[in-house]
Amino acid sequence: MNSRAFTLSLLIAGIAMFMVYSYIDGVESGFKEQYGSEVPVLVAKTDIKELELIDDRKVTLINVPQKFKMPGAFNSPEEVYNTIAAVPIKEGEQITKPRVTWPGDRTGLSRQISVGKRGFSVQVDEQQAVSRLIKPGDRVDVLTMVDYAGGRKEMLKVKTVLQDVYVLATGKYVTKEIPMVGYKVDKEIKTMNLNTYTNFNTVTLELTPYEVQKLIFLITAGNGIFLSLRNNDDKTIERISGTRLFDVLGEDAAEAKAYFADQADRRRQ
Repeated sequence: MNSRAFTLSLLIAGIAMFMVYSYIDGVESGFKEQYGSEVPVLVAKTDIKELELIDDRKVTLINVPQKFKMPGAFNSPEEVYNTIAAVPIKEGEQITKPRVTWPGDRTGLSRQISVGKRGFSVQVDEQQAVSRLIKPGDRVDVLTMVDYAGGRKEMLKVKTVLQDVYVLATGKYVTKEIPMVGYKVDKEIKTMNLNTYTNFNTVTLELTPYEVQKLIFLITAGNGIFLSLRNNDDKTIERISGTRLFDVLGEDAAEAKAYFADQADRRRQ
């Protein structure tokens, strides 16, 4: 190979590389002048739901031009440890101060209760709560045994007193996974979510103030309440009459009525 030609080609290649580098450097300088130097910002690594605890597994740092940094954007994962998403955050969105909050009175169950409604807890067992298969977000009917004749069996009546009632919580398991606490151990966020509780003895219902009064009366003066689970999409309010002993007996009701009438006559004598 001609050494002179080889040297010339190297020289031309060097000049070309220098020109490309100069061009890129000029474009980069112009870009920085127009949009600012790159700065680190925290973005969501995955979709983050409302009221979900934020930790370093759900966020990552990227560099963006200064002009593209949103106001209030966080610069490091440590700044959002133990915070909660105040609104849903989509993957790739910058994590900003208005989008997060800290555990407190604004992140408790009260935030999930509809305006004009009240949260009211009732004590239940497996028989009363569909074998504890009820979960937050379900809808139930509330039934009770009405005794307005001093325990006379023929006068007892099972009555559906409330229909299509929203379940806010079962025990400490609430509709949304509101974190109770988050703490850092060996660079890993350990969380305790309310939905880790699977055993419960109470169910919290969303009721009107008047419905709360009705339940308090039934619980304190009646025979307790029972919950029946319904399809969440079924909003039908049925006209349900109470069920008495004679309704259960069916074709044998006449015999029972005769028996109770005879007992009543004996008491009057």
